[in-house]
Amino acid sequence: MPETSRQIADDIRARIYSGELAPGDRLPGEPTLVKQYGVAKMTANQALKLLVGEGLAVARPGSGTYVREFRPIRRVANDRLDKSRWSGGKSIWSADVEQRPLVTDVEVYEAEAPRQVARLLGLDAGAPVIVRRRRFVVEERPVQLATSFLPADLVRSSAVAQRDTGPGGTYARLAELGAEPVDFVEELRARMPSDDERQDLRLATGVPVVEICRTAFTAGRRPVEVTQMLLDAGSYVLEYRLSGSGATSAEMPAS
Repeated sequence: MPETSRQIADDIRARIYSGELAPGDRLPGEPTLVKQYGVAKMTANQALKLLVGEGLAVARPGSGTYVREFRPIRRVANDRLDKSRWSGGKSIWSADVEQRPLVTDVEVYEAEAPRQVARLLGLDAGAPVIVRRRRFVVEERPVQLATSFLPADLVRSSAVAQRDTGPGGTYARLAELGAEPVDFVEELRARMPSDDERQDLRLATGVPVVEICRTAFTAGRRPVEVTQMLLDAGSYVLEYRLSGSGATSAEMPAS
C-alpha cells in the first residue's frame, strides 16, 4: 500500500531529528520519493510541503528542499522576565538571542486604547496609551511582532515614549516611575496568520504563529503594560519550568 504524504514527512522528520539529515542538507527530491515510496509525484510534493510548513525545511526554487539552517530561539519566560536582567541594564530579549545578530524596527506613538487593552489595563474605553510596535529580526529573519500598550498618563514624559528606552528597557523605566512590574500573566494560543502578518514575518504558506498576550502588574496589582506578541512558530522553542509546589511564570516558549 503506498505511503501517504504525512507518513513520508514523518520518516524524513525522524531523519532530521536524529541528525542523519543535518541543517543545510538537501532533502530527497520528488523523483527519489516517488521511487522509494511508490507514490504519485503530487503525494511526494505534499510531503515536502508539510516539512516546509512546519518550519523544518526551506524550498529553494530550481534547487530543491533543504533542512532549515536557522537555529530555533529558545524562549524561557522565567529567565527573560527576571528582575536581575532588566535591573542590570539588559533587555529581556537578550535572554532569547544571546549574541545572535538582532535588528529591531521600532515605532512609538500615542493612541486610544483598544477595548481589550483598556480592559486589561483597567482604563476607561478610549483612554490614551503609549504604543510601542516592534518587529524583531534575528540573523536577517523576522521572528516576532510585538505591540506594547502603557497608560499614557504614567509614561508619556519618560523614555518609554521614545524609540530608545535606555538600559534595561521599559521595565527599568517603569521602576524609576514607581511602577515596577513584579508579576506577569501570559496567555497564548496557536493560530494561522493573517495575510499582513504572513507578509511582515515572511512566512511560508501554512506556517502557524503563536500569539502571546502578557500583562505586567506592580506589587499593588496595578496593570502597567499589556504586550501582544506574534511569534513565527517555526522559529521558537517555548520552554516551561515548573516547580513541585506549582507553576512558575513560563511560556510555550514572551517578547
